[in-house]
Amino acid sequence: MIAVYRRGLWGSEMRRLFLALICCWLGIGLAACDYTTREAAVLAPKDPGGPDPVQEPTDVKYYPSDEPVRLGLEAYNRGAYGIAQRYFKDAVEKSPKDVTAWVGLAASYDRIRRFDLADQAYAQAIRLGGRTVQILNDQGYSYMLRGNLGAARRKFDEARSLDPTNPVIANNLELLNGSRRFIERPPNNQPSAE
Repeated sequence: MIAVYRRGLWGSEMRRLFLALICCWLGIGLAACDYTTREAAVLAPKDPGGPDPVQEPTDVKYYPSDEPVRLGLEAYNRGAYGIAQRYFKDAVEKSPKDVTAWVGLAASYDRIRRFDLADQAYAQAIRLGGRTVQILNDQGYSYMLRGNLGAARRKFDEARSLDPTNPVIANNLELLNGSRRFIERPPNNQPSAE
């Protein structure tokens, strides 16, 4: 009986000793981790040498993505003018000084026959970028879509004066001349009330 008691005692003592050693090793391991973390914080340079990675809210500049303009151009070229208008509107809201987005918005408004909004978008594009060949040509096309052929001719002529060899303007003038011939009627060809 005494031998059994000793074996049981020895086994429990060994178990306690083994558990104590494991706790010590874990404690040393955790202390080493904590020491490494503290040491890294203490040894980290105070001034990394570059610009401050944390910016004040007043210092942050927003550079909007070109994604809405790209998607607007894709939709416009597919003939999905309503979708293009939404993308271009998103683009001008994100970047109100983007002339390309304003011209795209104006052209989209022309195609969905919202000429009042197109005029506003063209005016904003001219305020930002001046009276460029593209804007004048697009305004001329807008007037042609409305049936205001006199205003269209004036815009095309102004664009041609800035770039006399531009084939797009030449084609639009030819289209305008064809439109004018198409709608001209002889004076005696009027409907009668009889």
